[in-house]
Amino acid sequence: MNRPVRTGKISDEARARIVEAAEEQFRRVGYHRTSVADIAAELGMSPANIYRFFPSRDAINESICGRVVNEVADIAVAIARTNAPATEKLDQLLTAIHRHNKTTLVKAKYMHDLIAAATRENWAIIKSHIERMVIIFEAIIREGVEAREFYVDDTAEAARAVRSAFMPFFHPILIEHCVQHGEDTEAALRDQIRFILKSLGKSG
Repeated sequence: MNRPVRTGKISDEARARIVEAAEEQFRRVGYHRTSVADIAAELGMSPANIYRFFPSRDAINESICGRVVNEVADIAVAIARTNAPATEKLDQLLTAIHRHNKTTLVKAKYMHDLIAAATRENWAIIKSHIERMVIIFEAIIREGVEAREFYVDDTAEAARAVRSAFMPFFHPILIEHCVQHGEDTEAALRDQIRFILKSLGKSG
């Protein structure tokens, strides 16, 4: 059962401290091995006090997951806001996201495991993240259409198609599978991006 959660500036600060401590624990030992008691001990408070600010353990998990996927979204937004041609933006964005996710697998395995579990279990935060990425794809595709770089009639449909085509290089479990089997994801990604751009009617 969810518990009532405190609101207000002081509560926001307390929530931020809890999330920071939880993320530190997650990165050190993994989210499966981190209990609410562990997080509370790190902060010098009782587990009951944690629940004054979070309705459940799942809410803490989702908060940490949100911080991790927001790193990806920030990368995408930064690239989308540049003045580069749409073709270059989409190429750079897809490449950067894949490399970031693969780096997370290699250098922050416990955080990768959290995202993999969230994706496998279809957490709401993951669905929202994917929807946000599709919106960014669509904005770039629309720019490309307006600049006559791309030739598609329905930019929303095209963005969803890009999402599907890019999924093997975005999905944490699929990335892990490729890395474990020694596959050259960089070469495969280059091929897939060429396919995506060609499908969008890339000029030149």
